[in-house]
Amino acid sequence: MHIPRHRHRILLLTIFVLAGTGVLLSRLHDYQITNRESYIDKLPQPYEVTVREPGVRGIILDRSGKTLASNKRNYEVSLNLQEIYKAYIDDKNTLYIDKGEKFRDINKIINIYLRPRLEQFDLDRPEENIPGLSAHYNTHRGLIPFIFRNDLSYDEFASAAEHNVSLPGVYIGVRPQRQYPYGSLASHILGYVSQWEKADIPDGFKHYIGDAKGIDGIEKTMDDFLKGTEGIQTILKNNKGKTLGVTDNKRSGSGAEVTLTLDAELQYLTETVLRHVGRASAVVLDPNTGEILAMASTPDYNPNDYIPKIHPDVLKAYIQNKAQPFNNAAIRNFTPGSTFKLPTAIAACMHGKATFSHNCIGYIKYGKLKCRCWKTWGHGDLALSEAIQRSCNPFFMQLASVIGADNLVEAFGKLGFGKRTGVRLPGESSGIVPGSRAWMRSNRGNRLTPAISGMTTIGQADSECSPLQMASLVASIANRGHLYTPRIIKSVKHPLKNIAFPNRPHLKLNLLREGVNIEDLEKIRHGMWLAANKTGGTAGRAALADIEIGAKTGTAQTSDAGLKTNVSWTVAFAPYDSPLYVVAVAVRRGTSGGKVAGPLVNLILQGAFARKNGLKLPLKKMVPAIGNFDIIDEIKIPKKNALDVLFAPPVKEEERTEENSIIVVNPEPEEETPTDE
Repeated sequence: MHIPRHRHRILLLTIFVLAGTGVLLSRLHDYQITNRESYIDKLPQPYEVTVREPGVRGIILDRSGKTLASNKRNYEVSLNLQEIYKAYIDDKNTLYIDKGEKFRDINKIINIYLRPRLEQFDLDRPEENIPGLSAHYNTHRGLIPFIFRNDLSYDEFASAAEHNVSLPGVYIGVRPQRQYPYGSLASHILGYVSQWEKADIPDGFKHYIGDAKGIDGIEKTMDDFLKGTEGIQTILKNNKGKTLGVTDNKRSGSGAEVTLTLDAELQYLTETVLRHVGRASAVVLDPNTGEILAMASTPDYNPNDYIPKIHPDVLKAYIQNKAQPFNNAAIRNFTPGSTFKLPTAIAACMHGKATFSHNCIGYIKYGKLKCRCWKTWGHGDLALSEAIQRSCNPFFMQLASVIGADNLVEAFGKLGFGKRTGVRLPGESSGIVPGSRAWMRSNRGNRLTPAISGMTTIGQADSECSPLQMASLVASIANRGHLYTPRIIKSVKHPLKNIAFPNRPHLKLNLLREGVNIEDLEKIRHGMWLAANKTGGTAGRAALADIEIGAKTGTAQTSDAGLKTNVSWTVAFAPYDSPLYVVAVAVRRGTSGGKVAGPLVNLILQGAFARKNGLKLPLKKMVPAIGNFDIIDEIKIPKKNALDVLFAPPVKEEERTEENSIIVVNPEPEEETPTDE
C-alpha cells in the first residue's frame, strides 16, 4: 500500500516521539526510583558548621565589691576566610570581580569581592590593606575566625542584625572582652590575659573561638575558676555558604566571681605613695587575719595593653625598661638588712635567750675580721628591747653565737624564711637563709661559719627575703604570737558550681607553742615602740602624731646594676596596743631605711587611719609608673596636710617647698651618706 510522503513523515515523527518518551520515562524512573538516593547525594546539600564560643570570664572584685577586672560587650565582625574563598570561587556573578578574573590571593578576594558588600551594610573598615590577613588564612584557613572589626557601636551591630546580613563567611556577634577599669592599679596582683592559641583547639570544630588565658597574677592562678563555660552553636548553611538557621544552641556561661582581700582605696594610696621613688615595693596586711589589704610595686604596667593584643611597640617599651615593670617585687627577694634582727630576736626567745645583754664597743671580731656597728663608737650596754630600738649590729651578731647556728637556721625556717609563703600569686621567691639546706646545695664546699651566722642576723651575707615574708613576720609580733599564711583570695563564687573558698585565717605557727612566752614577745614589741617613739630610735620618721606605732628600719648594703648601693626598709604595725595594720616597705637605692622608707610608711599609715576617721580616700584610674634608678638620700613630707599634698596635682619646681610638696632628695652618685644604723 502506498503511503503518502507527508503521512510517512508524520509516522516517523510519531515513532521518534514515542521512543524519546520511552527513554525519558526510563530515565525518569532511573532518577526518581531506581537510583534516586545516589543522585540526591550528588546535589548540593545544606551543611552544618559547629561554632565554639568562649565563656564569659568571671569578674574580680576588691573586698568591698569594687570591680577590678570585668568584661565589656564587644560587637564585632568576624570572617571565616575559607567559606569566603569557596563562595568566591564558586560565584558566577562577576559583578565584584575585576574583568571576571578568579583571584587566588585572599587579600584581593576580600577587597574586591567582600568589602563592597560589607560597605552596603556600613560594616567595612577604612584601611586599604588589612594586616595579617594572608598569614591568618595560610595558618588557620576557616578554623579560627579572622576578626575583621571589633569596634562596632551598638547601633551598627543592631542595624546589621536588623538587616539580616547573610554573607558567606561573615559573622556578626558579641564577644566579652576583658577590661581593667582602674588601669595599672594592682596590675601585679591582677595580672593580665592573652589570646588563646591554635594549640588549644580540640578536634571536631569547623569554627573555633577560644577562651582568653590568664598569664600572670590572679588571672593566672585562678584561671580555672575564672573561665566561663563554653557555648556551642550548630549553624545550617546552604551550598553558597548562606545561613539557613541555627539547629542547636548551647549558650556560654560565666566563670566564678573572685573577691580579693585587697582594699582598692588602700591599694591606690599605697601605689601613689610608692611613686615618689623609682623602684620599690610595699605590703599592707591585716595582722589579725593575714589578709593582704594592699600590695604594690613600682614600676608597673597596664593590663589593658594586652586587650585584645598588645601592640609590638608597647611590648618593646615594657621589655626594654630595665626597671622591670612586670616584676612583682612584693614577693621577690631583697637583701633584708636590719629587719632580720626581728626574726633573730624571736629565735632568741624560742631558745630561752631573751634576757641576753651585750656591751657594744662599736665592732665585733671573728678572728682577724672586724665587723663594725653603724655607730662606730658603740652603743654600750644593751638588752633586747634597746638593741632593737638602736638597731645595734654587734648585739645581734653576738646573739647568733649564743643561740647557736643550727638553732638560728631552724628558727628562721619555722618563721617562714627560705620558703614561699604560699600566697596565690605566681612567681613568688622563697628567699635565702644562710645555712639552710637550700643554701648548702647552692654553696657546695662552703660551711656556715660564725661570721656568716652573725651577718645573717643583720640581714647581710647571702640573706634574702620578700616584703611579704617580712610583713607576715611583723604581723606575728603585732598580734602577739600568731603567724598567719598571707591571703589574697577572700571568696570564690561560681554561678553553677557554687564553689566557695573558706574565708578564715590560716594559722601557720603559734609562737607561744614554740618556746616564746608573752613577756619575752612584749620585749620585741617594746623595742619596736622605742624605735619609733623615743630618742635614739631609728624609725622616728615612720611615727604618727596621734597614734602610737611599733617599727623597725633596715639599710642593707648590696649592689644594683653594678653599683654599690643600699636597700632601705621600714616595717611597722599600728596602733601599738590593738594593731589593725602592718606595713612593710622596701626601696632600692635608698641610702637610709629611716630617712627613705620610714616617711613612706608614715604616709601609708596616715592615709589608712584618716579613712578610719571618715576621710574619703580617692580611687582613680592609674597610668603605669615607669620607674627609675635614682639614688635617694631622703624623703621629706610636710608636717601638716600631708595627704592633701600627696593627692594634689604636682607642684611646679620653682614653687616647691617642704610645706606644699613631698620632697625627694637625690644625692650625687659618688657621695657617701652615713646610714642611720
